[in-house]
Amino acid sequence: MMNIAVAGGAGFIGRSLTERLAEQGHELYILTRNPNNKPPKKQVTYVEWLGQNSSPEKSLSEIDAFINLAGESLNSRWTDRKKSEILNSRVESTKEMVRIIEALDSKPKVFINASATGYYGTSYHHTFTETSPLSGDDFLSAVVKKWEQEASAAMPMTRVVYSRFGMVLDSNDGALQRMLLPFKLFAGGRLGTGEQWISWIHIEDAVSALIHCLETPSISGPVNFTAPQPVLMEEFGRTAADVLKRPYYFPVPSNILELALGEMAVLVTQGQKAVPVKLSENDFQFLYPELKPALENLLSISPVSFKS
Repeated sequence: MMNIAVAGGAGFIGRSLTERLAEQGHELYILTRNPNNKPPKKQVTYVEWLGQNSSPEKSLSEIDAFINLAGESLNSRWTDRKKSEILNSRVESTKEMVRIIEALDSKPKVFINASATGYYGTSYHHTFTETSPLSGDDFLSAVVKKWEQEASAAMPMTRVVYSRFGMVLDSNDGALQRMLLPFKLFAGGRLGTGEQWISWIHIEDAVSALIHCLETPSISGPVNFTAPQPVLMEEFGRTAADVLKRPYYFPVPSNILELALGEMAVLVTQGQKAVPVKLSENDFQFLYPELKPALENLLSISPVSFKS
Protein backbone atom coordinates (compact mmCIF):
# COMPACT_ATOMS: atom_id res chain seq x y z
CA MET A 1 0.00 0.00 0.00
CA MET A 2 1.11 3.59 -0.71
CA ASN A 3 0.87 6.97 0.97
CA ILE A 4 -0.53 9.28 -1.71
CA ALA A 5 -0.93 13.06 -1.63
CA VAL A 6 -3.72 14.41 -3.85
CA ALA A 7 -4.56 17.99 -4.79
CA GLY A 8 -7.93 18.60 -6.44
CA GLY A 9 -9.46 15.69 -4.56
CA ALA A 10 -12.87 17.43 -4.50
CA GLY A 11 -13.13 17.65 -8.30
CA PHE A 12 -15.12 15.09 -10.22
CA ILE A 13 -12.01 13.14 -11.26
CA GLY A 14 -10.45 13.62 -7.85
CA ARG A 15 -13.53 12.34 -5.99
CA SER A 16 -13.68 9.16 -8.05
CA LEU A 17 -9.93 8.63 -7.78
CA THR A 18 -9.71 9.07 -4.01
CA GLU A 19 -12.69 6.76 -3.46
CA ARG A 20 -11.02 4.04 -5.55
CA LEU A 21 -7.63 4.49 -3.89
CA ALA A 22 -9.18 4.32 -0.41
CA GLU A 23 -11.04 1.15 -1.38
CA GLN A 24 -7.71 -0.36 -2.39
CA GLY A 25 -6.29 0.38 1.06
CA HIS A 26 -3.98 3.31 0.29
CA GLU A 27 -3.48 6.13 2.80
CA LEU A 28 -4.55 9.47 1.31
CA TYR A 29 -3.41 12.98 2.15
CA ILE A 30 -5.81 15.47 0.56
CA LEU A 31 -4.33 18.94 0.05
CA THR A 32 -6.94 21.61 0.69
CA ARG A 33 -7.12 25.30 1.55
CA ASN A 34 -9.48 24.57 4.45
CA PRO A 35 -9.05 21.20 6.16
CA ASN A 36 -11.30 22.16 9.06
CA ASN A 37 -14.59 21.97 7.16
CA LYS A 38 -14.02 18.47 5.78
CA PRO A 39 -15.89 15.45 7.21
CA PRO A 40 -13.59 12.76 8.63
CA LYS A 41 -13.01 9.77 6.37
CA LYS A 42 -11.24 6.50 6.96
CA GLN A 43 -7.71 6.46 5.49
CA VAL A 44 -7.92 10.19 4.62
CA THR A 45 -5.91 13.00 6.21
CA TYR A 46 -6.60 16.59 5.17
CA VAL A 47 -3.54 18.82 4.86
CA GLU A 48 -3.71 22.60 4.52
CA TRP A 49 -1.86 24.13 1.58
CA LEU A 50 -1.72 27.34 -0.45
CA GLY A 51 -2.42 29.35 2.68
CA GLN A 52 -0.30 32.26 3.84
CA ASN A 53 1.21 30.28 6.73
CA SER A 54 0.66 26.70 5.61
CA SER A 55 3.59 24.25 5.53
CA PRO A 56 2.17 21.06 4.03
CA GLU A 57 5.60 19.44 3.75
CA LYS A 58 5.60 18.98 7.55
CA SER A 59 2.71 16.49 7.16
CA LEU A 60 3.99 14.81 3.99
CA SER A 61 7.34 13.34 5.00
CA GLU A 62 6.66 9.76 3.88
CA ILE A 63 4.68 10.17 0.66
CA ASP A 64 5.12 7.65 -2.14
CA ALA A 65 3.22 9.57 -4.83
CA PHE A 66 1.89 13.06 -5.53
CA ILE A 67 -1.12 13.62 -7.80
CA ASN A 68 -2.17 17.14 -8.81
CA LEU A 69 -5.65 17.50 -10.30
CA ALA A 70 -6.24 21.07 -9.08
CA GLY A 71 -7.42 23.81 -11.41
CA GLU A 72 -10.25 26.28 -12.02
CA SER A 73 -13.11 24.80 -14.07
CA LEU A 74 -13.21 25.60 -17.79
CA ASN A 75 -16.99 25.48 -17.88
CA SER A 76 -18.04 29.13 -17.88
CA ARG A 77 -17.63 32.10 -20.18
CA TRP A 78 -13.96 32.94 -20.61
CA THR A 79 -13.73 36.56 -19.56
CA ASP A 80 -10.25 37.99 -19.10
CA ARG A 81 -10.62 37.42 -15.37
CA LYS A 82 -11.76 33.83 -15.86
CA LYS A 83 -8.87 33.07 -18.20
CA SER A 84 -6.45 34.45 -15.64
CA GLU A 85 -8.00 32.18 -12.97
CA ILE A 86 -7.81 29.14 -15.27
CA LEU A 87 -4.11 29.70 -15.92
CA ASN A 88 -3.02 30.87 -12.48
CA SER A 89 -4.82 28.11 -10.57
CA ARG A 90 -2.96 25.47 -12.59
CA VAL A 91 0.43 27.14 -12.46
CA GLU A 92 0.14 28.00 -8.76
CA SER A 93 -0.85 24.49 -7.64
CA THR A 94 1.80 22.80 -9.77
CA LYS A 95 4.53 25.16 -8.62
CA GLU A 96 3.57 24.48 -4.99
CA MET A 97 3.62 20.71 -5.58
CA VAL A 98 7.16 20.97 -6.93
CA ARG A 99 8.19 23.14 -3.98
CA ILE A 100 6.87 20.55 -1.53
CA ILE A 101 8.75 17.75 -3.29
CA GLU A 102 11.94 19.83 -3.20
CA ALA A 103 11.48 20.37 0.55
CA LEU A 104 11.14 16.68 1.37
CA ASP A 105 14.16 14.63 2.43
CA SER A 106 12.48 11.48 1.12
CA LYS A 107 11.31 12.05 -2.45
CA PRO A 108 8.16 10.42 -3.87
CA LYS A 109 8.46 7.71 -6.50
CA VAL A 110 6.16 9.54 -8.91
CA PHE A 111 4.46 12.89 -9.52
CA ILE A 112 1.36 12.81 -11.74
CA ASN A 113 0.23 16.25 -12.88
CA ALA A 114 -3.03 16.87 -14.70
CA SER A 115 -2.79 18.19 -18.24
CA ALA A 116 -5.01 18.18 -21.33
CA THR A 117 -5.12 17.20 -24.98
CA GLY A 118 -5.56 20.91 -25.60
CA TYR A 119 -1.75 20.89 -25.69
CA TYR A 120 -1.90 19.84 -29.35
CA GLY A 121 -4.16 22.63 -30.51
CA THR A 122 -7.14 21.84 -32.74
CA SER A 123 -7.30 20.02 -36.04
CA TYR A 124 -9.86 18.36 -38.30
CA HIS A 125 -7.25 16.16 -39.97
CA HIS A 126 -4.28 15.26 -37.76
CA THR A 127 -4.00 12.39 -35.30
CA PHE A 128 -2.06 13.30 -32.16
CA THR A 129 0.04 10.92 -30.08
CA GLU A 130 2.24 11.68 -27.12
CA THR A 131 5.17 12.36 -29.47
CA SER A 132 3.29 14.98 -31.48
CA PRO A 133 4.85 18.44 -31.13
CA LEU A 134 3.12 21.46 -29.64
CA SER A 135 1.23 23.01 -32.55
CA GLY A 136 -1.61 25.01 -31.03
CA ASP A 137 -1.66 28.78 -30.74
CA ASP A 138 -4.94 29.11 -28.84
CA PHE A 139 -5.57 29.87 -25.17
CA LEU A 140 -5.86 26.25 -23.98
CA SER A 141 -2.68 25.20 -25.74
CA ALA A 142 -0.80 28.07 -24.09
CA VAL A 143 -2.21 27.12 -20.68
CA VAL A 144 -1.20 23.48 -21.02
CA LYS A 145 2.31 24.41 -22.18
CA LYS A 146 2.90 26.54 -19.08
CA TRP A 147 1.25 23.90 -16.87
CA GLU A 148 3.58 21.16 -18.03
CA GLN A 149 6.62 23.43 -17.89
CA GLU A 150 5.98 23.97 -14.18
CA ALA A 151 5.60 20.23 -13.57
CA SER A 152 8.80 19.44 -15.48
CA ALA A 153 10.80 21.10 -12.69
CA ALA A 154 10.22 17.93 -10.63
CA MET A 155 11.89 15.68 -13.21
CA PRO A 156 15.35 15.66 -11.54
CA MET A 157 13.72 14.47 -8.31
CA THR A 158 11.11 11.90 -9.36
CA ARG A 159 9.27 10.25 -12.23
CA VAL A 160 6.86 12.79 -13.76
CA VAL A 161 3.69 11.99 -15.72
CA TYR A 162 1.55 14.57 -17.56
CA SER A 163 -1.97 13.13 -17.74
CA ARG A 164 -3.35 14.79 -20.88
CA PHE A 165 -7.09 14.35 -20.36
CA GLY A 166 -9.51 14.43 -23.22
CA MET A 167 -13.22 14.93 -22.52
CA VAL A 168 -13.91 12.90 -19.37
CA LEU A 169 -17.42 11.45 -19.48
CA ASP A 170 -19.12 11.09 -16.10
CA SER A 171 -22.75 10.60 -15.09
CA ASN A 172 -22.80 13.35 -12.46
CA ASP A 173 -20.42 16.08 -13.55
CA GLY A 174 -18.23 17.37 -16.33
CA ALA A 175 -19.28 18.19 -19.89
CA LEU A 176 -21.53 15.20 -20.61
CA GLN A 177 -24.68 16.30 -18.80
CA ARG A 178 -24.53 19.76 -20.37
CA MET A 179 -24.08 18.24 -23.83
CA LEU A 180 -27.05 15.93 -23.28
CA LEU A 181 -29.48 18.58 -22.05
CA PRO A 182 -30.76 19.47 -25.58
CA PHE A 183 -31.56 15.79 -26.18
CA LYS A 184 -33.48 15.64 -22.91
CA LEU A 185 -35.53 18.57 -24.22
CA PHE A 186 -36.09 16.85 -27.57
CA ALA A 187 -33.89 19.46 -29.25
CA GLY A 188 -30.67 17.52 -29.79
CA GLY A 189 -28.66 17.72 -32.97
CA ARG A 190 -25.31 18.46 -34.52
CA LEU A 191 -23.09 21.02 -32.77
CA GLY A 192 -21.07 23.09 -35.20
CA THR A 193 -19.98 21.33 -38.37
CA GLY A 194 -20.12 17.88 -36.82
CA GLU A 195 -16.70 17.20 -38.33
CA GLN A 196 -14.73 18.15 -35.20
CA TRP A 197 -13.16 15.31 -33.24
CA ILE A 198 -13.98 14.42 -29.64
CA SER A 199 -11.25 12.57 -27.79
CA TRP A 200 -13.21 11.20 -24.85
CA ILE A 201 -12.68 8.80 -21.93
CA HIS A 202 -15.06 7.18 -19.45
CA ILE A 203 -14.50 8.34 -15.85
CA GLU A 204 -13.80 4.76 -14.72
CA ASP A 205 -11.08 4.38 -17.34
CA ALA A 206 -9.62 7.78 -16.44
CA VAL A 207 -9.31 6.72 -12.80
CA SER A 208 -7.91 3.30 -13.73
CA ALA A 209 -5.38 4.93 -16.04
CA LEU A 210 -4.19 7.23 -13.24
CA ILE A 211 -3.68 4.22 -10.99
CA HIS A 212 -1.96 2.34 -13.83
CA CYS A 213 0.49 5.25 -14.17
CA LEU A 214 1.08 5.17 -10.41
CA GLU A 215 1.96 1.50 -10.54
CA THR A 216 3.92 1.34 -13.81
CA PRO A 217 7.48 2.67 -13.49
CA SER A 218 8.03 2.57 -17.26
CA ILE A 219 5.44 5.32 -17.84
CA SER A 220 6.68 8.90 -17.76
CA GLY A 221 6.19 12.17 -19.61
CA PRO A 222 2.97 12.95 -21.50
CA VAL A 223 0.20 10.33 -21.53
CA ASN A 224 -3.01 10.76 -23.53
CA PHE A 225 -5.97 9.94 -21.29
CA THR A 226 -8.38 9.22 -24.12
CA ALA A 227 -10.29 6.18 -25.33
CA PRO A 228 -8.69 4.34 -28.28
CA GLN A 229 -11.64 5.24 -30.51
CA PRO A 230 -12.22 9.02 -30.70
CA VAL A 231 -15.33 10.06 -32.62
CA LEU A 232 -16.57 12.94 -34.71
CA MET A 233 -19.12 15.25 -33.10
CA GLU A 234 -21.69 13.99 -35.61
CA GLU A 235 -21.19 10.41 -34.39
CA PHE A 236 -21.22 11.51 -30.77
CA GLY A 237 -24.57 13.26 -31.21
CA ARG A 238 -26.20 10.42 -33.13
CA THR A 239 -24.95 7.86 -30.61
CA ALA A 240 -26.25 9.94 -27.71
CA ALA A 241 -29.62 10.31 -29.41
CA ASP A 242 -29.77 6.56 -30.01
CA VAL A 243 -28.92 5.69 -26.40
CA LEU A 244 -31.39 8.22 -25.05
CA LYS A 245 -34.10 7.29 -27.58
CA ARG A 246 -34.34 10.91 -28.64
CA PRO A 247 -34.52 12.59 -32.05
CA TYR A 248 -31.45 14.09 -33.69
CA TYR A 249 -32.47 16.98 -35.89
CA PHE A 250 -31.76 20.43 -34.42
CA PRO A 251 -28.30 21.55 -35.60
CA VAL A 252 -26.64 24.47 -33.84
CA PRO A 253 -24.24 26.38 -36.16
CA SER A 254 -20.78 27.28 -34.91
CA ASN A 255 -21.48 31.03 -35.04
CA ILE A 256 -24.48 30.61 -32.72
CA LEU A 257 -22.36 28.64 -30.25
CA GLU A 258 -19.65 31.28 -30.39
CA LEU A 259 -22.22 33.99 -29.74
CA ALA A 260 -23.67 32.07 -26.79
CA LEU A 261 -20.45 30.78 -25.24
CA GLY A 262 -17.78 33.23 -26.34
CA GLU A 263 -14.23 31.93 -26.62
CA MET A 264 -15.19 28.86 -24.58
CA ALA A 265 -17.07 27.62 -27.68
CA VAL A 266 -13.75 26.17 -28.87
CA LEU A 267 -14.41 23.25 -26.49
CA VAL A 268 -17.33 22.06 -28.65
CA THR A 269 -16.80 23.64 -32.08
CA GLN A 270 -13.21 22.46 -32.48
CA GLY A 271 -11.24 19.51 -31.22
CA GLN A 272 -8.42 17.12 -31.80
CA LYS A 273 -8.06 13.41 -32.52
CA ALA A 274 -5.77 12.22 -29.72
CA VAL A 275 -5.05 8.52 -29.23
CA PRO A 276 -3.60 6.76 -26.15
CA VAL A 277 -0.48 5.16 -27.60
CA LYS A 278 1.51 5.17 -24.36
CA LEU A 279 -1.26 3.54 -22.32
CA SER A 280 -1.70 0.85 -24.97
CA GLU A 281 2.04 0.20 -25.14
CA ASN A 282 2.08 -0.27 -21.37
CA ASP A 283 -0.70 -2.88 -21.33
CA PHE A 284 -3.54 -0.72 -20.05
CA GLN A 285 -6.92 -2.38 -20.66
CA PHE A 286 -9.83 -0.04 -21.33
CA LEU A 287 -13.15 -1.04 -19.80
CA TYR A 288 -14.95 1.25 -22.28
CA PRO A 289 -12.98 1.57 -25.54
CA GLU A 290 -16.14 2.37 -27.58
CA LEU A 291 -18.53 5.27 -27.15
CA LYS A 292 -21.93 3.56 -27.21
CA PRO A 293 -21.26 1.11 -24.33
CA ALA A 294 -19.71 3.99 -22.37
CA LEU A 295 -22.81 6.16 -22.79
CA GLU A 296 -25.13 3.24 -22.06
CA ASN A 297 -23.28 2.64 -18.79
CA LEU A 298 -23.21 6.29 -17.74
CA LEU A 299 -26.82 7.02 -18.63
CA SER A 300 -28.09 3.88 -16.94
CA ILE A 301 -26.61 5.08 -13.63
CA SER A 302 -27.26 8.78 -14.12
CA PRO A 303 -29.52 10.42 -11.53
CA VAL A 304 -31.16 12.35 -14.37
CA SER A 305 -33.97 10.47 -16.06
CA PHE A 306 -34.09 10.64 -19.84
CA LYS A 307 -36.92 8.17 -20.31
CA SER A 308 -40.14 9.15 -22.01
